[in-house]
Amino acid sequence: MQTARQLSIFLKNRPGTLADVCKHLHEEGISILGFSVSDTVDHAVVRVVVDEPMRAIHLLGNAGVLVVENDILVLDLVNEPGQLAKLGRKLSDHSVNIDYAYGGLARDASMGVLYVRVSDVKKAKDILTEY
Repeated sequence: MQTARQLSIFLKNRPGTLADVCKHLHEEGISILGFSVSDTVDHAVVRVVVDEPMRAIHLLGNAGVLVVENDILVLDLVNEPGQLAKLGRKLSDHSVNIDYAYGGLARDASMGVLYVRVSDVKKAKDILTEY
């Protein structure tokens, strides 16, 4: 387990806006490692984990994009039934809330990565020593 800086990017909810942000990151050689989009009527919150968060913050800020950064957990999980239940129970037993999470599987589906925003990152790291 490790922590990462997640960037929450606030964009207008219209065609091409997300593509433009991704293009800017690509042109600067910044890789997107994790990605989530939540939409509302007039805007979207794009959450990304990138390989160079400080460069991405400056790039997007200079382009007039609102970016908020947070620490999140990055967990490598074996793709087996019950992994999320075990993780959730362990955190809840210690009064750590999962605010949100997103992730995916490796191409061979044997392993997954989970990006987790929790109420207390330090406490969660102390609890989740096996990840």
